[in-house]
Amino acid sequence: MKIGELAGRSGLNASAIRYYEKRGLLPAPHRAGGQRRYPAAALDRVLLIRFASEMGFTLSEIKVFLNGLRDDAPVGPRWKKLALRKIQEVEGSIQRARRLKSLLEHLLHCRCISLQVCVKRLSLSPDLRLIGRGGMPIST
Repeated sequence: MKIGELAGRSGLNASAIRYYEKRGLLPAPHRAGGQRRYPAAALDRVLLIRFASEMGFTLSEIKVFLNGLRDDAPVGPRWKKLALRKIQEVEGSIQRARRLKSLLEHLLHCRCISLQVCVKRLSLSPDLRLIGRGGMPIST
């Protein structure tokens, strides 16, 4: 299939398909008359790249996943390895988001009389220093 058809069927722009080729996520297709011609299996690969991207995997992670993968190879073990790493990353993001939400909720009740006072409290608070390390947020 031509690049336009692959792009249309996958819901991506042709430029994204070319970018995936350039990054090594898609093997270079054969050419006929100067035009790229993709095998039918390329659609599955592009759809997997799109799905994994939407799930938060980086293109580098997706490339590792796809590297050396044969069309008839089981993918479960590869998904498991990649998913375990991503779950840890997501858990960290969830913890950071909870700390940020708590800080923002505290800021809703800020009673600082000036910006200087607020900055001083935020800067000097031992609790604020803990935010980046997993501690609880401050109260202002």
